[in-house]
Amino acid sequence: MPTIQHHQPPYSVGYFVGSLATNSINRMLSQALIRLAPVELEFTEIPIRDLPLYSYDFDADYPPEGRALKQSIESVDAVLFVTPEYNRSIPGGLKNAIDWASRPWGENSFSGKPSAVIGGSIGAIGTAVAQQNLRSVLSFCNSPQMNAPEAYIQITDGLITDDGDVTNEGTAEFLRDYMNTFLQFITRVLTVVPQPRSSDT
Repeated sequence: MPTIQHHQPPYSVGYFVGSLATNSINRMLSQALIRLAPVELEFTEIPIRDLPLYSYDFDADYPPEGRALKQSIESVDAVLFVTPEYNRSIPGGLKNAIDWASRPWGENSFSGKPSAVIGGSIGAIGTAVAQQNLRSVLSFCNSPQMNAPEAYIQITDGLITDDGDVTNEGTAEFLRDYMNTFLQFITRVLTVVPQPRSSDT
């Protein structure tokens, strides 16, 4: 199980883009979030494109791609998921990455790692079911989650520029507040002093 490092900001955030598409609107959204985030958060993308399909046959000897993924997660203070919705769930590539990161048994890289979930769609609430699905998975992976505000972003034409600027001030303010709240959440999680269990005393 990874060790959670308690320290003051800046905090490192590894972010996942659930879509593998080159022109993904969720990749655009991730860049907008980074631009609007407080300076106390520093971002690194955690790539998932080249992972083979997970099987427990690999548990005894993890391939380099699986080890690199786990190391990327364990090296950051928190994780952010920016994901579309495919068939009322999260994309297969993202679920595959989570499966790799949570294994082998007893070496779950997400355990204790603060996380947040957000998604963009051309529909008004198009990622709502996917986000709930992802939250269920992260709960099983023992990842403390920022439960509010929920964020289902409708990506209209021109809302986010190629440089990651948000052209609608109301949306920009909402996303800025979302990222500020994420900073506060990370701070709370990482500064809580764990209480010893009765078996530890």
